[in-house]
Parts: sequence; C-alpha cells; structure tokens
Amino acid sequence: MTADLAQLFEQYYASLVRMLYRRTGDRDRAEDLAQETFARAVAAPPDNPRPWLFAVALNLVREDGRRATTRGRRLELLRAEHDQSAAAPDAEFERREAAARVHAALAMLNERDREALLLKAEGFDYEEIAATLGLAKGAVGTTLARARRRLVEAYRTQERGKNVAS
Repeated sequence: MTADLAQLFEQYYASLVRMLYRRTGDRDRAEDLAQETFARAVAAPPDNPRPWLFAVALNLVREDGRRATTRGRRLELLRAEHDQSAAAPDAEFERREAAARVHAALAMLNERDREALLLKAEGFDYEEIAATLGLAKGAVGTTLARARRRLVEAYRTQERGKNVAS
C-alpha cells in the first residue's frame, strides 16, 4: 500500500492542489486540503482513486468553507502563482485584476457548476466528473454547458461593473 500511495501522490498531488487553489484562492490552504485528502486515502484506500480523491477534496473544501463562515474568517482571494518580478508592474496588475474577476465570477456559480468546470479544467472526462460529483454521466454535458454559460455571464457582469466604476 505504501508504494501505491506514493504513486497516487506523485500522479495526482499537483493536479489536486491546482484544483483546490482555483477553488479556494489560497495556495497554502489548497496544499493543506490535498494533504488531508491523501491522509484519508491512507485510512480508506480507494478503488477508483482519481474521482475518489477529487470528491474527498471537494467535500473538504465545502466543510472548510462552512467552518470559515461560522468563524467569520475570510479566505484570501488571490495569491500570485508566478514571481512578481517576472512581469512589468502594469502587466502584473492587469493579470491579477483579470484573475480576481475570474475568481469572483466562479464564486457566483453554484457549487456543482463551479466544481464541474474545475474538474474539466483538470482533464477529467465525463465519466470521472459524474463519479466525482455524483451525477449521471448523461447529465455532465448539460451541466458543463450551463456552467460555462453562467461563468461567461458572471464574468461579463464583473466587466460591466468595472467599466461603470472606472
């Protein structure tokens, strides 16, 4: 089992952290949640690891969000993934601003839509998305299409708000 877990960790950790970071906006929290996900895999080794790991991770995010709301904590909205000195200050500011609008647009979606889009962005196929989110495989395409449409609408709303405030 130790070798299997090491292989699972090597295969899925980076993708899991990336998805969790997109979901939480906090790199450290994403890493903590990914580690907790793998700790649970040690306790109950999964038969179908990829959907299981991502489903557990998404459940941990939901639990964490409920606890954060209860305690009144604020999650960090955005954290630079790249070295700040790599880009000109204006370009870096615009990149961060656009990323914040995308994050805000994602936050406007319901959980299922947001999670379906994040799983698709991580390369999950329809069957894996269905298994992870507890959907019928036939419902995944409709869910993704609706989620994409709602994300575009939410992003455009963010853009209109920016242009009005300018």
